[in-house]
Amino acid sequence: MTTGPRSAEPTPATDASGAPKVVAEGVLPALRSDPRWDDGRRPVAWLHITAPGRGATPSVRSWCSCGRDLFAAGQRRVLALIADHEQHRTDCSHITPVQEGRKAA
Repeated sequence: MTTGPRSAEPTPATDASGAPKVVAEGVLPALRSDPRWDDGRRPVAWLHITAPGRGATPSVRSWCSCGRDLFAAGQRRVLALIADHEQHRTDCSHITPVQEGRKAA
């Protein structure tokens, strides 16, 4: 009977072939890429455009994590909201940090 630490020994395979079991079940190898890898980016502004085709009214919804939530229907209003959404993306402090000397929108 040994009371001190022992060296690790491979566990015999369950199929009785005598080959050592390399890793425990459910343990991923160290070199496998992480499927939950996160680069830190998060969506903060969305633009959803619906243009169903001839004779139907186009619509658009623009929303942002800052609380902006706008909707427009009709071609002229849709085009105006798309332009406004593009401008909001350059002005919103949730998307681009406020720089010194620049006013927050």
